[in-house]
Amino acid sequence: MAMSAKELVQAAKKVIKEVNIDEANAMIAEGSIALDIREPAEFEAGHIPNAIHIPRGVLEFKIDGHEAFTDKSKSIVIYCRSGGRSALATRVLEQMGYMSVSSMDGGYDLWSES
Repeated sequence: MAMSAKELVQAAKKVIKEVNIDEANAMIAEGSIALDIREPAEFEAGHIPNAIHIPRGVLEFKIDGHEAFTDKSKSIVIYCRSGGRSALATRVLEQMGYMSVSSMDGGYDLWSES
């Protein structure tokens, strides 16, 4: 059965860990990696301080080779613009063996408003 993008996001959100902005900020302050998966222009327009940028389109191909992600038990907070891409990316990273991955609900848009 084919699924729409919206349905894929909804399915991912049922099985991943989502955190709100306050939880994400606390996790990052305690040493979690902030992973921005937006497009380069989005990242350049503004991002969470010290976030690592790997666009969603190349995430699976680039993350294993990135020095910050060699320890698959390290806590990661993933964010995009609003939370859809980060939900999908969180699910994929779990499938790749990353053990402590969270999606920031509301994404950068909500983060920048708070």
